[in-house]
Amino acid sequence: MCLIQNLFHYRTIRRKIYMAQSFTFDRDEKQVLFTGNSCVKIVTLNRTQKLNTLNYEMIYQIKKNLQMCENDPSVKLVILKANGKAFSAGGDVVSVIMSSLAGHWIYASMFYKKLLTLEYFIATCRKPLVSLINGLVMGAGAGLSINTMFRVVTEKAVFAMPEASIGLFPDVGASYFLSRLPGYFGEYIGLTGAQLDGAEMVACGLATHFVPSVKINTLENVLQTVTNSNLPIAEVIETFAEKANVKEDSSFRRLEIINKCFSKGTLEEIIICLEKESENGAEEWIKNALSSMRSSCPLSLKIFLKSIRTGRVQNIEQCLYRDYTIAGHFLRRTISNDFYEGTRAKLIDKDNKPKWEPSKLELVSEEMVDQCFRDIDEEEMDCLKLPDRSNSQIASRL
Repeated sequence: MCLIQNLFHYRTIRRKIYMAQSFTFDRDEKQVLFTGNSCVKIVTLNRTQKLNTLNYEMIYQIKKNLQMCENDPSVKLVILKANGKAFSAGGDVVSVIMSSLAGHWIYASMFYKKLLTLEYFIATCRKPLVSLINGLVMGAGAGLSINTMFRVVTEKAVFAMPEASIGLFPDVGASYFLSRLPGYFGEYIGLTGAQLDGAEMVACGLATHFVPSVKINTLENVLQTVTNSNLPIAEVIETFAEKANVKEDSSFRRLEIINKCFSKGTLEEIIICLEKESENGAEEWIKNALSSMRSSCPLSLKIFLKSIRTGRVQNIEQCLYRDYTIAGHFLRRTISNDFYEGTRAKLIDKDNKPKWEPSKLELVSEEMVDQCFRDIDEEEMDCLKLPDRSNSQIASRL
């Protein structure tokens, strides 16, 4: 896209920057509530009017309070939940894009560092964490909850990683936790942005327990009575858990076909395989998968495929370091303007007509993808430095 076209497409965003002067450091602490007793602490996301999207201040407050919980010997358990219809719809992408367009590159870098550091802290936390997911969970919200020891979902839970549709890529450790799912189901979720319900989340391993929403408050109340670290939290949750039946038309029941197609080495081969499977009358999930990938950002898709394949043999720390590097290229537009264009089209102007560049998968070269995995030689985007958590009792959550 030429410079004149870029200016045309982003004049709307620049005007809206003046309408969002408080987007950077919103000090409203009521966006996250911290309650509980001496033994059990509760962290409640409370930015309901924004579907609990995580902004800088929320991330800061959550990290600070979790650190205090970890260092307090009387705390035996931390519950992570949310008010409203969504657990969390992800990170506050719009504020990051607007700050970057306004020239505040350091804010974008700081935001991402804080977010990934929080995800890492949760994944390596020395205290048991229970996520109660009773609504939509996407992007950074998934990174926040899926890395906890216990992940309880209800029939209202909806999981998705749709970042490629806005010109980003499934990040926040997705190349770690999605690559641990059965077969190549993680590739399918990350490349298509497919939505999973609570039953599917349990079946594939993203969630540990299914509890009907009518029981979730009672479960929370009982968990608050935990006063002994020897009390098996899993047994408490299991007394409320029920068997969740995966629907007959669920894509998870088509794992054999998903493995056949999404194990291919390139996006082009994956799409060809799906097209062949659809020749004798495509099932709805195949139609949706093809439609989603054809409309998503080509560069984002190729980057995520390489990232998740790399993540299969790496730990979460390595995956988060890589996420930061790739995100830096997206924010600094070293290869493409797609993250800004996708955010404009999907989240700001909402015309749903992003103009990707490159516009087709075959135009995304291997060198373009490889470049996004290399460190950026710029002062504002210095390397991510995760804290030393070598003494934490970390094991794969999935």
